[in-house]
Amino acid sequence: SWPGSSGSIASADQIKNISIAIHSQGGLAIAVCDLLACILLTPPATLGFDIAVGSAQRFGVPMGGGGPHAAFLATSNSQARALPGRLVGVSTDTGGRPALRLALQTREQHIRREKATSNICTAQALLANIASFYAVWHGREGLERIAERVHRLTSICVAGLRSSNIEVANTTWFDTIVVRVKSSAEVHQRALAHNILFRNIDATSVGISFDETSNLELIEKLFDIFEINESVAQLDESCELGVTQAMRRNDDFLTQSTFSKYRTEHEMLRYLRRLADKDLALDRTMIPLGSCTMKLNATTEMIPITWPEFANIHPFAPATDVAGYTQLVEELSAMLIEITGYDAISLQPNAGSQGELAGLLAIRAYHLSRNEAQRVICLIPSSAHGTNAASAVMAGMAVVVVACDDRGNVDLIDLRTKCELAGNKLAALMITYPSTHGVFEQKVTDICELVHSHGGQVYVDGANLNALVGVAQPGHFGADVSHLNLHKTFCIPHGGGGPGVGPVGVKKHLAEFLPSHPLSTHDEKRVGAVAAAPNGSASILPISWVYIKLMGAQGLRSATMHAILSANYIASRLDAFYPVLYRGEGGFVAHECILDIREITKITGVTNDDIAKRLMDFGFHAPTMSFPVSGTFMVEPTESETLAEINRFCNAMIAIHAEIQQIATGVISHDESPLHNAPHTVEDLCAPWIHKYSQQQAAYPISAMLGRGYFAPVSRIDAAFGDRNLVCSCEPLESYAISLQ
Repeated sequence: SWPGSSGSIASADQIKNISIAIHSQGGLAIAVCDLLACILLTPPATLGFDIAVGSAQRFGVPMGGGGPHAAFLATSNSQARALPGRLVGVSTDTGGRPALRLALQTREQHIRREKATSNICTAQALLANIASFYAVWHGREGLERIAERVHRLTSICVAGLRSSNIEVANTTWFDTIVVRVKSSAEVHQRALAHNILFRNIDATSVGISFDETSNLELIEKLFDIFEINESVAQLDESCELGVTQAMRRNDDFLTQSTFSKYRTEHEMLRYLRRLADKDLALDRTMIPLGSCTMKLNATTEMIPITWPEFANIHPFAPATDVAGYTQLVEELSAMLIEITGYDAISLQPNAGSQGELAGLLAIRAYHLSRNEAQRVICLIPSSAHGTNAASAVMAGMAVVVVACDDRGNVDLIDLRTKCELAGNKLAALMITYPSTHGVFEQKVTDICELVHSHGGQVYVDGANLNALVGVAQPGHFGADVSHLNLHKTFCIPHGGGGPGVGPVGVKKHLAEFLPSHPLSTHDEKRVGAVAAAPNGSASILPISWVYIKLMGAQGLRSATMHAILSANYIASRLDAFYPVLYRGEGGFVAHECILDIREITKITGVTNDDIAKRLMDFGFHAPTMSFPVSGTFMVEPTESETLAEINRFCNAMIAIHAEIQQIATGVISHDESPLHNAPHTVEDLCAPWIHKYSQQQAAYPISAMLGRGYFAPVSRIDAAFGDRNLVCSCEPLESYAISLQ
């Protein structure tokens, strides 16, 4: 860690020697670093480190009681294919224009399953954007001013302490110091009189950190607390700095024009508007992504996260300072326990993936507590979310796949066989309910009983809880543990993948194995922390609290019923055009449905990718593609969409089917069709027209679309080119125009 927890900064030679020693043994060197410190200090890569990790919180994001914040993991191109999460790269579109895309997706959980690394995180895209815009607004010069100012305030404090013969443990520092005192308790008491909290290190040491919000007035208060009679102004002129010249970076950085040309609020706002106009988000249209629950994030729910009482709380603040936060956490936990039928819950996991891991770790710890360490086999249906398998591996389990029948249900015969083969090695079964095939499995209770009879635990993935709230409780139909997605079912925004909250709920016998934290008072049986803060991404918990309080039991039940009704309406309207692949025993789907495109592809060559791209021309985001079945769409409308919006989507899909029929009947070939050439940009429409269909059909395929406000910013992207020529940096797109040709 550079700087370290005490604030001390090792010399560049010392840090280099560490990386050299690690490399000599064939290892990779990882530096945990502070982004603001990196503005002044020699960057980790220059010191020989292979990977740099840290938090982007101090780039414009509130502490928020612990989150949400975007972390970063930076490495060289040689490690790119091993990176977790989303990776944005540059490719070209059909017009040869440079275009951004999510690259190397074959690394991810829906492809790699138990071999994937992407389940360690949620994408945290919103927070990453905030931190990025902070850097864009300030640029190198502004960030250097902030870093120098923070460093100088720390140095003034050090000078004042030393002038009064108060020992500062550090010989080097950037923004943090450790002060030796006679009695930490007395110092803390005096600090409280000024509404200041120090880090409590031990009986004779306190930690002090400075940040962008610190000022000279704070220094005066600190001098009062430590009884220092020195002139702050004079110390400002003479103080010794804690970052030596040898430690400072001397390379150029943030040289891209993006970090220097938005220096007025007008220009910055216009830049943000241009970026937003490229997005096809919920403010324009429904997003029918199956298994994603892209529902309304109501303004009323969002307002409290901006309140300083939530935003400006330190995650390690003493309990006496967070009584309101504690009450909110307890009330939200109680409501979620009532909704799910479990006995205990932890709000610590920062994502559904981390909730999964926490639940599986609880199961593993439970078996270990019963001297059954051999129970390591996790049964997972073939239809399961890819993250299930990856989480099981991370929890130290071995994955065995269970088959599904032709109706999309878990194959009970195969499950029984796998349970018997696993014997006393069976640890758990992970299932999703309703299943990822979009149906309510009628035998879910029998499935749970079967696994329990062989000594296993049942993990019910809460990804589809939007079909259960107020209607059924996992904790009452046989499940032992579930994670919930507050960023799906309970209204926290998650466009682009984050921020997420993935609480894990358990039955009573697993409660003692929920995540702990160094600051908590839980017993040692707990499995340890899965997030840095005791309550994870605490500052967005008010969103779900407000949602549940406003809806009430009746409102939540009504929402679930409307979500199921909407999905069945879509299934009914579109089945004649795109067969619904799976239905429950009563002929109905759950809150989402799978539309089968495979026969269309076989007859016409039109793929679900073609249809997804063409939907952009109709002003719609595509449904989930090829999950859980290749060559299909999974559609989830949620309860938030009106009948008019759902009909607009259905009309678009039916109009696209008519275009497919033109290919099937030979009116136009696939390669010459609007489906193959979609999406159509404004630039395409204004260029000399070379296609066999009209510009009106390209841009306004149905009359109801006249006056639509969205056009795709780029045409179809060459995915293979982007993977073969991976470019990941923040150069302006125009700078790639020559190199990519």
